[in-house]
Amino acid sequence: MVVLHPLSDFIDCDFPSSDSSCNYWYEGRCLQNGNRLKLPRTSMSEAIANGLMQQFANNDCYSREGKMYGILLVELPNGEQRVLKAFSGLLNRCSVVEGWVPPIPGRDEVAFEEARTLAELEAIKQEIITLKQLTERQQYQTLFEQFEQQLQAMSDRHRHCKHQRQQKRQQICNTLTPEALSIALEQLDEESRQQGIERRQLKRQQNAVLQPLQQLIAATDARISELKQQRKALSCQLQAQMHASYSLTNFSGRSQSLQELMPGGLPTGTGDCCAPKLLHYAATHNLKPLAMAEFWWGASSTNQNKIQGEFYGACAERCQPLMGFLLSGLRPISISNRDFYTTTPLSLNRLAHLRSSNEKCCNFPAFSPIKEEIPILYEDEWLIAVNKPAGLLSVPGRYRDRQDSVLSRFRHLLPDGMMLISVHRLDQETSGILLLARDRQTHRQLSQQFQQRQVHKVYEAILSGAVTVEQGKIDLPLWGDPENRPEQKVDWLHGKPSLTHFQVMARAGDYTRVEFTPLTGRTHQLRVHAADARGLGVTILGDRLYGCRAVTSRLHLHARELRFEHPQLNETVHLHVKTPF
Repeated sequence: MVVLHPLSDFIDCDFPSSDSSCNYWYEGRCLQNGNRLKLPRTSMSEAIANGLMQQFANNDCYSREGKMYGILLVELPNGEQRVLKAFSGLLNRCSVVEGWVPPIPGRDEVAFEEARTLAELEAIKQEIITLKQLTERQQYQTLFEQFEQQLQAMSDRHRHCKHQRQQKRQQICNTLTPEALSIALEQLDEESRQQGIERRQLKRQQNAVLQPLQQLIAATDARISELKQQRKALSCQLQAQMHASYSLTNFSGRSQSLQELMPGGLPTGTGDCCAPKLLHYAATHNLKPLAMAEFWWGASSTNQNKIQGEFYGACAERCQPLMGFLLSGLRPISISNRDFYTTTPLSLNRLAHLRSSNEKCCNFPAFSPIKEEIPILYEDEWLIAVNKPAGLLSVPGRYRDRQDSVLSRFRHLLPDGMMLISVHRLDQETSGILLLARDRQTHRQLSQQFQQRQVHKVYEAILSGAVTVEQGKIDLPLWGDPENRPEQKVDWLHGKPSLTHFQVMARAGDYTRVEFTPLTGRTHQLRVHAADARGLGVTILGDRLYGCRAVTSRLHLHARELRFEHPQLNETVHLHVKTPF
């Protein structure tokens, strides 16, 4: 099966091959030595991907289902450049398709089990769809609304009659003899009792009609819940079998299963994404990776929120945790003052030997300190405030290749570093003031100030568009959809209150510099409040997660000021750091 394609299949021969400008880095930390390894998405790799998209536009089979696709520009041992292409998951229910990189080894070992499980999952899906379309649901809703209208009309009539009875009682109390008054009052009371009986009869009639439908719907919903649990269990079982069987190989010639690489747990679909397929194939066929690009094509479901034809980086939960291992064996070289990474020459015989010797790399430290300094803005025996650079995590991530962070570095460098605790967090791509406590009591007291909104925070940002208003507030509740992490969205039902004040600082062309003062501290609060149409309706420059398409080197969001009460000195600490953009 041919999977190495000439460049002419995707781009014109006169495309400038010298164009090596980088628009994104695929990166990870080598598990052996802690070095940061990178592979670029260049203008040339994007042009190749655009050529593939043009082919998709002329073929309806690629529009039937939305998914990620990727290309990898590689160099053969003879110096010739070729292109690999891959798709995530299955393409039209097939894992092996002519012209595409095959799945990672291991799928064939569970092929029968996969086919059987997928058939069961499809049957469960169809049964759930059928149960959700139960005709009695609409019948119940229609009858319920009819009874509610009758009850409302009856209540209005009874209320009017009650008011008339009250007026009549007042009149007859002063005009009738005691005997006649007793009879008249009894008649009014009887009228009231009859109306009560009338209402109870209608309620009994409502229950008699609706209760059987309610029971049927409840039983149906219970069945749907049971089917969803079955579906989840089947999916987890299949994924566990696949992860135990899937084996990845990197450019050092080392091979490990997915379970060994992420023993703490793997999200569904790990190992089926484009990037692992492409890099594994290149590593096992002695191909030198030059650049890679991934993009979305086809329809986007609600929880995916992807745009057809848009380029995306490595997914945070499935691909990024594997990057450190997959890129291991690459060495840095310098091209036009840019850092690119390529493979150390490795013969197929040597690769086969390494794989057969079953060498492992799971016992190497996950973090190796980098000499890059993080500026300290304030330090005493109780706390430290630093100026976090963009691109560095505040605290260690879940997976082994995401251990490098502000907290990790200071824990390694300071004598009392292991006592450090992060008081709050900044997004990885956000720069600015970050506060670390040196003991638990200080951490607790500072955390209470954040929780009680006693800490004054000021951010500065550049928005990728014009803002028409000068200042104001944005009050939009935010909720993190568990099926679409890490994105946050405005949700009036489930969202937590989120309030931001803003002030326009300057305008330049199509860009707006804005000062944000968040009164709450929700995840991605400023980014969503800026991007959402009910907020400012303009994304922060470089915020690709929320739709910014401009090519830029970073997210233009900076934590500029922080003011709080020192928990031990009882003094106000006001920190300020210059905005780097």
